[in-house]
Amino acid sequence: MHTVVVGTTGVTASDVLAVARGGARVELSDEAVSALAAAREIVDALAAKPEPVYGVSTGFGALATRHISPELRAQLQRNIVRSHAAGMGPHVEREVVRALMFLRLKTVCSGHTGVRPSVAQTMADILNAGITPVVHEFGSLGCSGDLAPLSHCALTLMGEGDAEGPDGTIRPAGELLAAHGIEPVELREKEGLALLNGTDGMLGMLVMALADLDTLYKSADITAALSLEALLGTDRVLAPELHAIRPHPGQGASAANMLAVLKGSELTGHHQEDAPRVQDAYSVRCAPQVAGAGRDTMTHARLVADRELASAVDNPVVLPDGRVESNGNFHGAPVAYVLDFLAIAAADLGSITERRTDRLLDKNRSHGLPPFLADDAGVDSGLMIAQYTQAALVSEMKRLAVPASADSIPSSAMQEDHVSMGWSAARKLRTAVDNLTRIVAIELYAATRAVELRTGLTPAPASQAAIAAARAAGVAGPGPDRFLSPDLAAADAFVRGGHLVEAVEPVTGPLA
Repeated sequence: MHTVVVGTTGVTASDVLAVARGGARVELSDEAVSALAAAREIVDALAAKPEPVYGVSTGFGALATRHISPELRAQLQRNIVRSHAAGMGPHVEREVVRALMFLRLKTVCSGHTGVRPSVAQTMADILNAGITPVVHEFGSLGCSGDLAPLSHCALTLMGEGDAEGPDGTIRPAGELLAAHGIEPVELREKEGLALLNGTDGMLGMLVMALADLDTLYKSADITAALSLEALLGTDRVLAPELHAIRPHPGQGASAANMLAVLKGSELTGHHQEDAPRVQDAYSVRCAPQVAGAGRDTMTHARLVADRELASAVDNPVVLPDGRVESNGNFHGAPVAYVLDFLAIAAADLGSITERRTDRLLDKNRSHGLPPFLADDAGVDSGLMIAQYTQAALVSEMKRLAVPASADSIPSSAMQEDHVSMGWSAARKLRTAVDNLTRIVAIELYAATRAVELRTGLTPAPASQAAIAAARAAGVAGPGPDRFLSPDLAAADAFVRGGHLVEAVEPVTGPLA
C-alpha cells in the first residue's frame, strides 16, 4: 500500500487524495518528530511559568481572561474537545473526514502547535487503522476554523464518542481503538486547542473538488464537441489563432481539447448548407470561453490550496524563537472565497451545457434531427424529460452558486465577530460538483444519440471512441422509448469515473 510521509513543510494535493480516497498509510518523518518535541519543550516551559499564556494556561475565546491553575489544565483540554463536539445533522462522508484528520496532522507535524509526538503518532495510527470519527454536517462557521468537525475527530483520539470502523460499522470510539491496539490520548496543555483550530475540512473538500472538476471540465469539452458535431456546427471558431488574440489560458486549453476531439469529423462545417447560418449559437460557439473561464478559476483555486497545504494553521502558534503568539491565521476567508468562485463557475458550465442539450432536442433549432431525438415522435417522447431533469439540476446549481462567504454570523459573545462560512461553501460545492457531473452526463447521453442519428456522415475518430466506450458501459443508443433512469445513471457513472476522458485520450492524446 502507498505510504505518505508527513514532514514539517506541509503536504501535496496528491498526498491528501491518497489518504482520503486511496487509504494510503501515514508515517511521521524523523524531522517532524524532532520538531514536535522541540515545540513541546517550549510549551512545557511556558506552562510552568506563573504568567498566563493563551491556550496554555488560560480559557479560550471569550473566556480567555481566566487563568487556569495547573491541576485543572488537563480537564480544560478534555472539556474544550467535549464541549466543541457539538455537531448536528447527517454524517459527513468518510473521505472528507479522512482528509480533515490528515490535514490537521499535517499542521501538528509542522512543529508550530506544541503537541507531543505521541499525540501525532496516535492520529496517524487512527488513520492507518481505517477508523473514521463520526462528523456531522453542521457545526463549523469556518472561523476559528472547522471547530465542531475537528472536535469530533479529537474526541475519537480521546477514545470517546462514536466512530466508523474499517468495515463501515459505527461503534463507540473506545471500542474501536481497543480493537486495534491504540491507546487513547490524555491531552495536556495546549493540545486540545491545537487539535481543533484549523481550516482542514474546507481545505480537504477544496482539494477533492479540484480533482473532480479537472476531470469534469475535460469531460465537458468532449460533450461540447459532440454536440457541435451533432448540430453540424463549424469547428473554425476553435482555431488556435482566434484564441491567441484573447490569451486566457483556460479558453485556449478548452478550444484545443474540442478541436482535438473533432479532428477528422465529416459532420462539422455544414452550417451553411441545408439550413444556412452564419454563426452557431452562443452555447456552441462560446463553449471554450465559458469552460475556459472556469478552468482559470480552478488555477487560482489551486494556488490558494497549495499555499494552505504548506501552511501551519493554529492559534496560538509556537515560533522558532520560542515565542507563543496569538494570531488570526485560522480565518477561512482565502479558502472560502475560492470554494464559492468554483461553485459559480460550475453553475455557469452547467447552464451552457443544458442549453446545448435543449438545442439538440428542438426540431426548430437542431438542423434536421428528430424532435426530442425520439424514435417515432408522438408515439415516443425521446429525451424530453431528460432535459427537464437537466434543467432542474441547473436551477439547483444556481442556488448553490450563492456565495456562503458573503455571510457572517458573530459568535462566542462577539469575540469571533466575523466568520468565513468556508465549511458551508465547501459543503455546497460538493453538491454542485455532483450535480454538474449529472448535467454533463445528460449532454453526453443526448449528443451521442444525436451523432448516431446523423447517418451518411462519419463522426470524428475520437467521437466514435467515446460513443463505443459509452455503449459498452451501458449507455444505450437511439431506439424506442424505454425506462430512462437506468440509462442516465449509466451515463453518470461513465462520466463520474473519468471513463469518457479515458475513452478519447488514446485518439486525441492527453487533454489539457
